[in-house]
Amino acid sequence: MKTRRTLIVTVLTTLGILSLTAFFTASSAIAKKPIILGCPLSTSFLYGWDAERGIKLAVEEINAQGGVEVQGEKRPFAVEVIDTRDLEPGVPVSEALLAVEKLILEKKADFILGGPVRSEAALAAMPLLSKHKKVSIVTTGVLTPKYHAMVKENYDKYKYSFRIHGEAKQLVGEILTSFVNLRERYGLNKIFVMVQDVAHARAAGEIISKVAAKKDFEVTGLEIFPTGTSDFSMGLLKARRSGADILNIWMDMPESAILLKQWYNMKIKALPFGSTLAAAEQPGFWEATEGKGEYTLCNVVNAGNAPSEATPWTMKFYRAYTEKWGIEPEGLGSSSSYMAVYVLKEAIERAGTLDSDQVVSALEKTDMMGVYGRLRFDPESHQVIPALDPEEGAVGSILQWQDGKRVVVFPESIATGEILLPPWME
Repeated sequence: MKTRRTLIVTVLTTLGILSLTAFFTASSAIAKKPIILGCPLSTSFLYGWDAERGIKLAVEEINAQGGVEVQGEKRPFAVEVIDTRDLEPGVPVSEALLAVEKLILEKKADFILGGPVRSEAALAAMPLLSKHKKVSIVTTGVLTPKYHAMVKENYDKYKYSFRIHGEAKQLVGEILTSFVNLRERYGLNKIFVMVQDVAHARAAGEIISKVAAKKDFEVTGLEIFPTGTSDFSMGLLKARRSGADILNIWMDMPESAILLKQWYNMKIKALPFGSTLAAAEQPGFWEATEGKGEYTLCNVVNAGNAPSEATPWTMKFYRAYTEKWGIEPEGLGSSSSYMAVYVLKEAIERAGTLDSDQVVSALEKTDMMGVYGRLRFDPESHQVIPALDPEEGAVGSILQWQDGKRVVVFPESIATGEILLPPWME
């Protein structure tokens, strides 16, 4: 009996020592000075809140593994988010700049991740990042080609700026490829373009109109809608009168859900194809439109923002995001924000320092697989390198709503279904 009591005491003592060791190890890791990620995001809008969720999920995973190794010691990431409000109608760009400056000067951010989200605000923030030599990775919104063009044109000044997701010109190429497929399969050849009155959408609408015309598509009109528009019926009537059979939509405002409900109610004989269509990207779109979003297509920019088997990372991320936040990945900004943290971690560890110039050099040498494929940056422009095959680069992802589910239909390398037409178009 005494031997048994001794054994129990020995076991409990050993467990206690192990627990204390784990506690002090964890406490030691927590006590290390954190690497602060400053995140300027428009948190009331999809591309802001899903980016924040993606970043925080990655940080939680990395910290659980001990953090980031810098000069022989493990340091945790810490996240500081400030609402830029830059996706809200009428909010000036200056407010986003104040948010970035506050993150740098008051929150002592070591790096800037996420936004600003609006293209105009992100462009305006680039000189501020250069002034303070803060490495930034844009992960959401910001589709304007001008962003990486500025880096390439004035590298020494803007070398601290990177973008890890797709941009408008890439999206145009993907959309045109899909249009050609629709023409070959269904005979759809007339395009009516509907854009939000923001920089990337206006530019993309003009570009796609010109490129589509060169591909022998007939562009029947281009309509521009102010941010916050809540009635699209007049534009839809113009599309109907023009004989369009494809509606090409570039909008990141949540009101775009109204556009799709009106399209369904009016039985417009044109397939809605969102090159950027924030409302349709979200898992709640089906319920929000009472099923009237059926057949809507949208480009969610990178894989992982809708379910597919693009890489071994994809569904692992998808399930982790869903478990953490109680909702499936929601659209542009989800997977790219998540991967930005991992890419930054790897670059810091290769650089062995937080020094901005050395981290820039390390980021330029990035070559790793992630949620949406092989991730590398163009060393001259700092734009992530795209591809149609995840083994070669960052792949895009176009989905269509079918029977209440988001079905990936492009690119072929990761597609889980084919594009369908609504019955009134057959």
